[in-house]
Amino acid sequence: MRKIINKRHINGLLLLDKPIGYTSNKILQYIKFIYKAKKAGHTGTLDPLASGLLPICLGETTKFTSYLINSDKKYIVTARLGEKTNTADKYGIIIKKKKINFSEKKLKDILSLFKGKIKQIPTMYSAIKYKGIPLYKYARAGINLFLNKREVTIYKLKLLYFKNNEIKLKIHCSKGTYIRTIIDDLGDKLNCGAHVIKLRRIKISHFSILNKNIVTIEILNNLIKNSNNILLNFSLLDKLLLPTDYILSDLPKLQLSINFINNLKYGKKVKININFITNNIYRIYNKHNFLGICKIDNNYIVKYKLINYKN
Repeated sequence: MRKIINKRHINGLLLLDKPIGYTSNKILQYIKFIYKAKKAGHTGTLDPLASGLLPICLGETTKFTSYLINSDKKYIVTARLGEKTNTADKYGIIIKKKKINFSEKKLKDILSLFKGKIKQIPTMYSAIKYKGIPLYKYARAGINLFLNKREVTIYKLKLLYFKNNEIKLKIHCSKGTYIRTIIDDLGDKLNCGAHVIKLRRIKISHFSILNKNIVTIEILNNLIKNSNNILLNFSLLDKLLLPTDYILSDLPKLQLSINFINNLKYGKKVKININFITNNIYRIYNKHNFLGICKIDNNYIVKYKLINYKN
């Protein structure tokens, strides 16, 4: 009889290089399954078309997913000009075709319009939810909703390549930016149409796809198939996880005593008697033990999020 493995209270961060052809949720469920994790979450959806950085948080680390979701991102996108599709990517139906008749200078002039604060309407073929249902499900049912414009910020936009009917861009943007929408809007402004044919996320906050701790699905699969021992699998898989505080490694540290932490747990107002507060969000530690994060205002801890470790 096959032994049933109970789900585990496993905590940590997996920096995954998502492959093309899978939804972010499918990858998440696979990671949750092989780790037998009770809880797991990712830090920002990537389309099946896209590859690149997809941090997966397990256990108590999921408390801090919003920190990365709300961070800046960087992408490399390749687009085809002269063809507009209904999904703004290569998987859609071509709804407009037109010859390209502009110079590289004209292209750069139009691209400059996308820098700074811009407003965009997300494509109907996106994972944004309306009344609890993803927009792409409405689109597939032939329902077109009126969507409000969303303000996002494009910090940098660099043209890496332009030849024939293809361009490659490097984009540094704020949270909530839809790269497909940028390309679709670019095609409209160039009056020729455009759609995404390749997209790769290369950075989220302070995490880069070049990080030495990046893991691929192939690495995970090889670990599993080369061992029939489930406990050995867990041992090997767990070594790939980064500690919870790694997700917040760009925040300053604050050492607190156990008494301070207990006062927070019991809802008491806590004052920090130090004069070097330079940031309003800190990682909390007791010696070397990461305990969570807190927000400080006028030397008082006004908001906090603590780790609840379980064996």
